[in-house]
Amino acid sequence: MSQTAHVTEAEARAVAEAAREKAWAKPSFAKELYLGRLRLDLVHPHPASPADKQAKGQEFLRKLRAYCETLDGQVIERDAKIPDEYVKGFAELGTFGMKIPESYGGLGLAMIDYARALMLIGSVHPSLAALFSAHQSIGVPEPVKLFGTDEQKQAFLPRCASGAISAFLLTEPDVGSDPARLRMSAVPSEDGSEYVLDGVKLWTTNGVVAELLVVMARVPASEGHRGGVSAFVVEADSPGITVENRNAFLGLRGIENGVTRFHQVRVPAANRLDQEGRGLKIALTTLNAGRLSIPATCAAGAKWCLKIAREWAATREQWGRPVGKHAAVANKIAYIAATSYALEAMLELSAEMSDQGDLDIRLEAAIAKLYASEHAWLVADELVQIRGGRGYETADSLAARGERAIPAEQILRDLRINRIFEGSTEIMHLFIAREAVDAHLQAAGELADPKAELSVKAKAAAKASGFYAKWLPHLVAGKGQVPTSYAEFGVLAKHLRFIERASRKLARNTFYGMARWQGKLEFRQGFLARVVDIGSELFVMTAAIVHAHRDRAKDPSGQLLALAFCEQARVRVEELFDRLWRNSDDTDYALARSVLDGKFTSLEEGVLHLYPEAPWISSWASGPSEKENLARRML
Repeated sequence: MSQTAHVTEAEARAVAEAAREKAWAKPSFAKELYLGRLRLDLVHPHPASPADKQAKGQEFLRKLRAYCETLDGQVIERDAKIPDEYVKGFAELGTFGMKIPESYGGLGLAMIDYARALMLIGSVHPSLAALFSAHQSIGVPEPVKLFGTDEQKQAFLPRCASGAISAFLLTEPDVGSDPARLRMSAVPSEDGSEYVLDGVKLWTTNGVVAELLVVMARVPASEGHRGGVSAFVVEADSPGITVENRNAFLGLRGIENGVTRFHQVRVPAANRLDQEGRGLKIALTTLNAGRLSIPATCAAGAKWCLKIAREWAATREQWGRPVGKHAAVANKIAYIAATSYALEAMLELSAEMSDQGDLDIRLEAAIAKLYASEHAWLVADELVQIRGGRGYETADSLAARGERAIPAEQILRDLRINRIFEGSTEIMHLFIAREAVDAHLQAAGELADPKAELSVKAKAAAKASGFYAKWLPHLVAGKGQVPTSYAEFGVLAKHLRFIERASRKLARNTFYGMARWQGKLEFRQGFLARVVDIGSELFVMTAAIVHAHRDRAKDPSGQLLALAFCEQARVRVEELFDRLWRNSDDTDYALARSVLDGKFTSLEEGVLHLYPEAPWISSWASGPSEKENLARRML
């Protein structure tokens, strides 16, 4: 097969842009925040599932909890494998069909109950949550449910619901997050009855044990074929499919993740999802749901960390009193508690919004994934610090010398992947930033194109001035400046007023950035990341507030937790606003360029580099060779 063609940055952006869903047919709370509008009516009163669906979900969760209590996560950790009997037990409960409609043999649970189920499952061992998330959030069930024909739904959904494990195959060894360089091919047969797939997929979660695969491959354009990246449902036991490696990782030791090679794999045309060229849109749409599984496992991890931190800090004495009563540790406990509350509030709001179906949650899902993965990691890091040497020691080692086997170091390892899974933090920043500045780019038109001619830019400037003439005046004043606004929220009202003011301030600063850099704004990734992070904090603050307000009667403690979180978040927001314009971005970028040019290799001296230094990535795409065998040993 031919090597990957060189793709320019502009071409790569064009492919990603073409895959975007550009229409915002439904309102988005987060998008409005970035435009300077606090649309509280979109999230308050807090959305909720119908009573009958809630009862159904609670009954399943009761059974699931009872089953999970019989499992031992340390068996998975020690054996680096999920026992077959565990999988069988989950299948008997119907866990593989949680989100599949009842008409296709599934449980038809609401997104919020699916998220709560993942929290329970992940608290046994995060590898279990990865199994079900990869199967149900991004594997065969979701894209077939959303884009499949009636025949495809009848063929695949009942199998998935009964326990046929599925996987989602997009990533390739030398492609990463750049879909423009996707090299797996799907060549149509002459009679159009099938496609022949060739290529290699990397990091195929569940791919080692899957029965069904969703595979993204590029169809060459030809007469009668529009071509482009397309999605296919593939039987994992098809001739020509080889699992070449079961990958091992820092954490998630029970995960079945591998390298899968396709050689002349024949797939019926009836197994293609939607039209040719729609594969990336299918992937992005599927990931909206998939990204909500990450906050579920992160919220579960934060809850676990809170319990361990509380118990240890309340009983471990240092200098005459429990360590939790020393301010340095107390601050960490407060951060863990407030963040745990906020992560669950954000998860519940996002999931309930998804269930309602009348809101566009692209940004909310992306923010939830980004925020939860970053803060759950920090929470776990703080737990290890609070536990000290015992936090760094393994559970088995602790047990061997007679202490309580607390796997704090394990949760740190297991949570780390969430900053990479289903869109790394850096990619999520770019994705959210693109949507956050979408209105500006549409208003600016060719003004944002650095290659546009001056005459074209002049016309675009006239068009943009009309948009900003109407939009900017609304950013001057708002309800956040009225002391009595949002009075029904009691002590939390002041934080809603802050969110409203900060939202307008964020929109103004985004406009200033657009005016200053115009088409070069997309290259100011430090600026855009801070814009994204400010909006994310405001969204999570809102989630905590409406969550606490909803539960104020049955759980008054939520008011204090939401209050603490909002005060912590406000400090972070103010720092981010300051760093929008006062930072070391230019110096850092110049230094990085120099490092990449090899100007500071002397800094690498004085240590040993005991690993093979050879270009191994591209060898995966070629046929079997000595280079490939070397690559496998390196990986």
